Amino acid sequence: MHKFEDFNLDKNLLKAIKNMGYEKPSEVQENVIPLVLKDEDVIVKSQTGSGKTAAFAIPIIENIDIEKNAVQALILTPTRELAVQINEDFGSLGLYKKIKSVPVFGKQPVSLQKTQLKQRVHVVVGTPGRTLDHIESGNLDLSEVKYLVIDEADEMLNMGFIEQVESIICKIHTERQTLMFSATLAEEIKVLIKKHMKNPKIVEIEAKTLTVDKINQVYYEIAEDRKFGLLRDLVKINDINQCIVFCRTKKNVAEVYTKMKGRGYSVCELHGDMQQSDRLDTLKQFKNGEFTFIVATDVAARGIDMSGVTHVINYDIPLELEAYVHRIGRTGRAGRKGEAITFVTPYEEKFLEAIEEFINMNITKAIRPTKEEIEKIPEKQIKTVVKKTTVGSDVIKVYIAGGKRKKIRRGDIVGTIINSCNVPADSIGIIDIFDNYSYVDILNGYGKDVIKNKELPIKGKPMSISKARE
Repeated sequence: MHKFEDFNLDKNLLKAIKNMGYEKPSEVQENVIPLVLKDEDVIVKSQTGSGKTAAFAIPIIENIDIEKNAVQALILTPTRELAVQINEDFGSLGLYKKIKSVPVFGKQPVSLQKTQLKQRVHVVVGTPGRTLDHIESGNLDLSEVKYLVIDEADEMLNMGFIEQVESIICKIHTERQTLMFSATLAEEIKVLIKKHMKNPKIVEIEAKTLTVDKINQVYYEIAEDRKFGLLRDLVKINDINQCIVFCRTKKNVAEVYTKMKGRGYSVCELHGDMQQSDRLDTLKQFKNGEFTFIVATDVAARGIDMSGVTHVINYDIPLELEAYVHRIGRTGRAGRKGEAITFVTPYEEKFLEAIEEFINMNITKAIRPTKEEIEKIPEKQIKTVVKKTTVGSDVIKVYIAGGKRKKIRRGDIVGTIINSCNVPADSIGIIDIFDNYSYVDILNGYGKDVIKNKELPIKGKPMSISKARE
């Protein structure tokens, strides 16, 4: 088994990998990363597995030229949920190399995506239809693309996207490197491979059988905007010792954590952008029983290994099959019976079916308790935290009340922050400059030193600054 250091990766990338909680490469990462670093086209034939995104994101981030103001990698996914998750992973892994990634998908304003694509963007993650729209309207320039990733090709085929995928492929120069991930290789996909890939190396990962028989598993059909109400009801009716609430993205972790904290729950949060020391402190406090609930992403929760967890709630159903097993395996430890509850929105039933096939068992559908049933249950005493703990984030996004119309450039912002706030240059991350305002990511815990200033002199003029709203 390799270590990530064995791949001779950039120190900033290694720092991000460590910060995300990866300790050693998974099987798919160990097989795929060296091939991508050798400029090989690669086909990965496997069930959706743990760590797949990092298998292509790590070598792509390693080789991206951050000084080049051009899209250098295009990732195609069948669903917007997967696009958001992959984009967030690129953001976390590329944080210290200052890699900028943008998601493009339907049901989001084209104008917003157009504005984002005008910034310095290195990676675009998109669904085929919306990606093609941006290409044809001139918003997305593919002339500098070095990497094309086709993720879940079999699902693309099932959803009728293969023609759109091929149209996009034909618009990218042939000197690119192409990576394809698919559980199966149907004839139509083989034709695509033959036409558009160069002597691809094939990596086949066998699905592992993982046991979940000591865990009582149920799911609830629930609309997205009613999830938190259901969570609140389930907390009331269940006898919870400690519970992990899993979300797919850092944004969702922040939203659920804020809502739970606002209602007085004993809760902490865990995500990949936290400093490792903060994450370890949080895990230690949770293990010591200082918190009843922890809201976490999959990657950040790798270190949760304790016997006190009685419940796992999949607030967002995982898109990777092995991630489901890894999540619910956090309960039912030390011979105890665990409870795993999954929220499934109407458009996510296919993910539930895939999970049931993967674990070779049906998950019981549960009925939401009625208002009358909830009201009959006496209010439980909400456990409060004895020790007040503030968990700092490694990254703070700062808002600056000035942009292109005031002729502000990246160098102006960098120079001001270095000179006025004593922040090292390598702790200034991605900068986005819009017409009337700008955003800058401040890394390594220096954000608090910047936002304590109400104004900063940029180009000789005082401009108000503040912590950006989520």
